[in-house]
Amino acid sequence: MVAPGFVFGLVLPLILPADTSADVAFRFASYINNYMVLQKEPAGAVIWGYGTSGATVTVTLWQGQETIMRKVTSVKGHSNRWMVVLDPVKPGGPYEMVAQQTFGRTNSTLRVHDVLFGDVWLCSGQSNMQMTVSQIFNATRELANTVAYQSVRIFSVSLIQAEQELEDLAQVDLQWAKPSSENLGHGIFTYMSAVCWLFGRHLYDVLQYPIGLMSSSWGGTPIEAWSSGRPLRACGVPARGFTQSDYVTGPSKHSVLWNAMIHPLHNMTLKGVIWYQGESNVDFNRDLYNCTFPALIEDWRQTFHWGSQGQTERFFPFGFVQLSSYLSATSDDAFPQIRWHQTADFGYVPNARMPNTFMAVAMDLCDRKSPFGSIHPRDKQTVAYRLHLGARAVAYGEKLIFQGPLPENMELLADKGLLNVTYSQEIQVQRQDKIFEVSCCRDRQCKWLPAPMDAFSAQTVALNIRSCRGALAAVRYAWTTWPCEYKQCPLYHPISTLPAPPFIASLTDPRRGKHSELA
Repeated sequence: MVAPGFVFGLVLPLILPADTSADVAFRFASYINNYMVLQKEPAGAVIWGYGTSGATVTVTLWQGQETIMRKVTSVKGHSNRWMVVLDPVKPGGPYEMVAQQTFGRTNSTLRVHDVLFGDVWLCSGQSNMQMTVSQIFNATRELANTVAYQSVRIFSVSLIQAEQELEDLAQVDLQWAKPSSENLGHGIFTYMSAVCWLFGRHLYDVLQYPIGLMSSSWGGTPIEAWSSGRPLRACGVPARGFTQSDYVTGPSKHSVLWNAMIHPLHNMTLKGVIWYQGESNVDFNRDLYNCTFPALIEDWRQTFHWGSQGQTERFFPFGFVQLSSYLSATSDDAFPQIRWHQTADFGYVPNARMPNTFMAVAMDLCDRKSPFGSIHPRDKQTVAYRLHLGARAVAYGEKLIFQGPLPENMELLADKGLLNVTYSQEIQVQRQDKIFEVSCCRDRQCKWLPAPMDAFSAQTVALNIRSCRGALAAVRYAWTTWPCEYKQCPLYHPISTLPAPPFIASLTDPRRGKHSELA
């Protein structure tokens, strides 16, 4: 999205009609090219393209002079498409892949070289995902740090809209490439995604095998543009969404980016997805985001699983960034609500509605002086680091701390005027008096009041609630657009330095079914 005072260069979006594939030349799908990464074992990589109806297509994978495998299929008459699923391949390379079409006496041959097998991650969202390495802190140093990462390959989709689902990408900004200072820092919000790149770099450091990164993002776009019609209907999103918001500066029409920038990738075998979006829904269908976001995840998972002939896992790992901070005149409740809705109102992930997901908390990564507006903080290194911890735990099954302390128990000590909040992990505390609040109700009116920290121990914070002279209804933490200064929120895990996420919780006594009364 565009911050006040910062204007992108003019973008003329390409709006495309439905895909037509008749009478096309023999070719691979648009994203199958030199230097690409294909998904490694245990999945099989899907290879597909277009050709002459009825022709035979043979796909051969070579390593040096050795034939690794050969797959044969035919071009389907109704779509002019062909597809094969390779046998699972161990991580590594390089390989050469050859596709040959035979139709009568006519033969045509396609080749792609320097193909690696590893894990393929799709990175999507709006402008905080779109920001390039040239826009972040220590950009010069980061752009120079590519030599050791030539097995991390990058790809970026063009900004395109479509009224109906396309089967293949109409245009590519950056075809598969080895990383360089030129393609990582190509321009302002113009490939390659810094969060995507840094996330992949962290994964490579840990896994030590090839990583493929596909970036498909567009600034200022609401979730409705990235969703197919299925989740939008399921969540009751109005068919004609009226968009008048400072946060929506890109395409907002239902499904136009899903159609052109996501659906064309659905045949590809993926390892997982990372997502950074939500700012454009702060005042656009905000109350539906606790449905639309989990529904988008479910729909993407179904579509990629089916499109890849079952090779992409049905519940593939899906990571996302919880929104950072913003200096704004917007209602101070709007950003906290979106952050909460990003977790389907659980306050944490994975959860029952969002299985196999992971989240990077970013509310403490604020940036008052960002030249791109405070809504575009430049510390994408910490964002990517926190994301990669979640991926290591959720996607790769590593036993490590990947999220900050979560509230586990609350005990009201009415006679002492205290509310004890106990966390799931050890906490490191920096005292702040206004970041915890309690909802105090009297005469059928409720008001949020500060609950200063009275004391704390290894896992518990004691909140002073003596200012409440009525019924204590709820407690919340960091429930503001700008909760703290840079890395100065009050609660972190002392070893991992991961922040406790924001939360809101009812204090209704479950045994009595009413709010706890204070003297």
